[in-house]
Amino acid sequence: MAQTTATQRGREQPDKDAIRPFQANFPETELTELRRRINATKWPERETVADATQGVQLATMQNLTRYWGTDYDWRKCETKLNAQPQFITEIDGLDIHFIHVRSKHKNALPLIVTHGWPGSIVEQLKIIDPLTNPTAHGGSASDAFDVVIPSMPGYGYSGKPTTTGWDVAHIA
Repeated sequence: MAQTTATQRGREQPDKDAIRPFQANFPETELTELRRRINATKWPERETVADATQGVQLATMQNLTRYWGTDYDWRKCETKLNAQPQFITEIDGLDIHFIHVRSKHKNALPLIVTHGWPGSIVEQLKIIDPLTNPTAHGGSASDAFDVVIPSMPGYGYSGKPTTTGWDVAHIA
């Protein structure tokens, strides 16, 4: 349950500064619908050249679609995400999802790790342990970080901006 602040007209209001725990949960109905839509892709004619000079080749896209529509293990991804402490908080009126892992080492430095476009936080999962627990990877405790990995606005479980102005400077 979200933390609340003073009441307004007798109703509790959510605390906009609260940091709320979060767990990924892909509803099976949504995964089924996503797979159906992916597998229902209507394909154009094959490209007229034998290389990628006209863009991504049809066979490449068909292979990717086959992977995402039948082979990708969404539950495995969900399990990997949920192995990390995840949270949501409101920043500038927008819910922002993030992973926050504290190092067990004293004097760990805070580090924000961001993803690019068209990426996501999933790309960063593999670097969490080496950054937060460097001694387990041949490093020194003095190399440790407390890691925060936000999902950029409009990505993953972060909210989508509904106003203009969410440029690089604003997001930073």
